[in-house]
Amino acid sequence: MEIPGFSSLEEIEANFKVKIPKEEKRKLKRVINRHPMFIPDYYARLINWEDPKDPIKNLIFPSIDELDVSGSYDTSGEKENTVLTGLQHKYKETALLLITNRCAGYCRHCFRKRLVGIPTNETLKLFDSAVEYIKEHPEITNVLISGGDPLVLPTQVIEYFLKELSKIPHLKFIRFGSRVPVFYPMRIYEDKELLRVFSKYSTPERRVYLVTHFNHPREITKEARRAVDSLIRSGVPVSNQTVLLKGVNDDPQTIADLMKEITSAGVIPYYLFQCRPVKRVKTHFQVPLKRGYEIVEKAKQRLDGHAKRFKYIMSHKTGKIEIVGIIGKEIFLKYHQCKDPKKVGKLFKRALTPNAGWLDDLEPVREGEEVFA
Repeated sequence: MEIPGFSSLEEIEANFKVKIPKEEKRKLKRVINRHPMFIPDYYARLINWEDPKDPIKNLIFPSIDELDVSGSYDTSGEKENTVLTGLQHKYKETALLLITNRCAGYCRHCFRKRLVGIPTNETLKLFDSAVEYIKEHPEITNVLISGGDPLVLPTQVIEYFLKELSKIPHLKFIRFGSRVPVFYPMRIYEDKELLRVFSKYSTPERRVYLVTHFNHPREITKEARRAVDSLIRSGVPVSNQTVLLKGVNDDPQTIADLMKEITSAGVIPYYLFQCRPVKRVKTHFQVPLKRGYEIVEKAKQRLDGHAKRFKYIMSHKTGKIEIVGIIGKEIFLKYHQCKDPKKVGKLFKRALTPNAGWLDDLEPVREGEEVFA
């Protein structure tokens, strides 16, 4: 599927009357050579190009801060949980399929920068082998189809995925992870065949879900609302995973406004992720945990029950860790999901330092005192 958009600095300059200084342009080209730029035309027109701090621009336009390679390209242990090429099985109930390395637009904070938009051997090559693996593991109750973005693939390919997965009796639901409702919503509401496919396979017996990724209230346009509405009317519930990002949404009012807008559009607030310490992302986007918790709690004070259903989560290599609270110099955490099933629901605490942004930055309060409930 071809998406109209811009993949070079020269195209941005020509179409939006932007003049990038020569030295900055040289450095940005170094970034783009490593991690490509693609900005859909629709999304580019949401940007105020005259504002250097525009949050929508910060999400999608490269920055020289991406030259900082602090961090890791695999912060969640995806490599160690890969059982077949393109198939990860970290949590016993969930199989994750990386179907493509392409997206409708390339987020600068992407935690899969190691593979998205560039040649890779990590995406699924043999879908039928993945189906056989899932069939042989009855503990798997759901499949998450991700990438890249699976909705950039042809509709007939998406239908094939759903057709084959729907034959597996122990699967209770199927999820797609997609930012298409944000980057190119017309792909959804203009493709009647896609909506037919979703309607066919999302049934009362086995529901198809779509998990999307709105990060800023300005992304909730009339086109995005129409895409969400089309999905809901096709029987596909839509939930949202936001990432807390410096220079984008790192203040309580922005988070509160975002959650209000997505809830009004029919999108269920799901997770608010702590930005992962990914190379070329960590120093550019990550907010310290202490400040992140304060932002989240102040945002929730401005929200009703439906709009504040999201959990503040750190997707660590050991599991999904909920940031529960801070008392004094201690931060309280809980395994919302864990690679080791025995730790699910376990509460623990760590000593909090002002600039800590990840579990690995935190120290035990006292030797031997981590899990206490």
